[in-house]
Amino acid sequence: MATDIVKIGRALISVSDKAGLVELAGALGQRGVELLSTGGTAAALGNAGLTVIDVAQMTGFPEMMDGRVKTLHPRVHGGLLAIRSEPAHQAAMIANDITPIDLLIVNLYPFEATLKRGASFEEKIENIDIGGPAMIRGAAKNHDDVVVIVDVADYPALLDELARNEGATSLAFRRRMAQKAYARTAAYDAAISNWLADEIHETAPKWRAFGGVLHESFGALRYGENPHQSAALYLTADTRPGVATARQVQGKELSYNNINDTDAAYELVAEFDPAESAAVAIIKHANPCGVAIGATLLDAYEKAFACDPVSAFGGVVALNRRLDAAAARKIVEIFTEVIIAPEADDEALAIVAAKKNLRLMIAGALPDPRAGTLTVRSVAGGLLVQDRDSGALDEATLKVVTKRAPTVSEMADLRMAWRVAKHVKSNAIVYVKDGATAGVGAGQMSRVDSARVAARKA
Repeated sequence: MATDIVKIGRALISVSDKAGLVELAGALGQRGVELLSTGGTAAALGNAGLTVIDVAQMTGFPEMMDGRVKTLHPRVHGGLLAIRSEPAHQAAMIANDITPIDLLIVNLYPFEATLKRGASFEEKIENIDIGGPAMIRGAAKNHDDVVVIVDVADYPALLDELARNEGATSLAFRRRMAQKAYARTAAYDAAISNWLADEIHETAPKWRAFGGVLHESFGALRYGENPHQSAALYLTADTRPGVATARQVQGKELSYNNINDTDAAYELVAEFDPAESAAVAIIKHANPCGVAIGATLLDAYEKAFACDPVSAFGGVVALNRRLDAAAARKIVEIFTEVIIAPEADDEALAIVAAKKNLRLMIAGALPDPRAGTLTVRSVAGGLLVQDRDSGALDEATLKVVTKRAPTVSEMADLRMAWRVAKHVKSNAIVYVKDGATAGVGAGQMSRVDSARVAARKA
């Protein structure tokens, strides 16, 4: 039977992220906790004047193979996995000179960060942690006796727990940290396996895992699509620019529907090269109610807004260029939920700031509409995975099947209509004239009905 309160006598600390390390270790040392550590972590603690025992000294084996082998040893894993109340385990510890480890503090080699910055294949391989996940899983399995910390953000909670229990931890705390530990290694392994699948061009591996970390700013949302649903936003290792990775400059916290609509809007507006024309997409309930291109963002916004001014009220506005003052001044004339753009001018920021509830998102760049990253949707009992729709018009394959060939301007509008229809829920009908949507019919069971809706709006 698990003991509720477990005193911390010995801690093993091995971290790649040194934030808060010295302060935490110092607090543990003041409580009389013996500190074990490895490599760079041990050096950092020693340089701070703390007494620390190197794991190599405890195991009798030096770190080797460029640090690949340092904690993979029975004296480490035995100390983490031994059940304290099991006589056979106690006997094995005595026979093999294994001392118990009550606290494990590990954060892993930064594989996800290495992936995001586009490092070489070899560097990515070297940033796959082996000893860390092995220790984390062992400590988490034995959470009846051991507490495991995998997140720098949990250091204050650990110290509070020790203060509350006079240097001990409760079973509830250890179990909560164990759940977090398994989730961390699962997300870590998911990032690695999905990267390798991409490397070998495996589109349908037998096992597919997805994992993420709770978004620091958005995190747990107030509610989901409806008020009775719970929701949260998680970040994956995907580097695609968009709402999840954008910086929120101002405004209320984003809702589930805001995030969904903003993602749809930014993906749509990215179809238009900012070097060729300014483009604006206005989205409501994940469907465009107006899309247009123009010489300036103001010109494009006014044309997009004219498509369906009623639906544009309370919508999301996405821009393919830096938000300027002229466009900002026009956009804030009506109630708008979110503006997302690659960048924003200082004058535009000041104009938007007058609408304190309006969310302004700066994404830094446009997503590549041709990049075939994965999209995932849950179904009962499974996950439905596919490549993102990266389809583009192949001019060489276009055929004119009408009696009259389109004019040059009509062909330009047809190309734009094709790009917009790609982002409209089927059945989708899009009418375009002079570089702007004239009417959009979306999500109807019949194409005829979609055509009628679009014609009525036009």
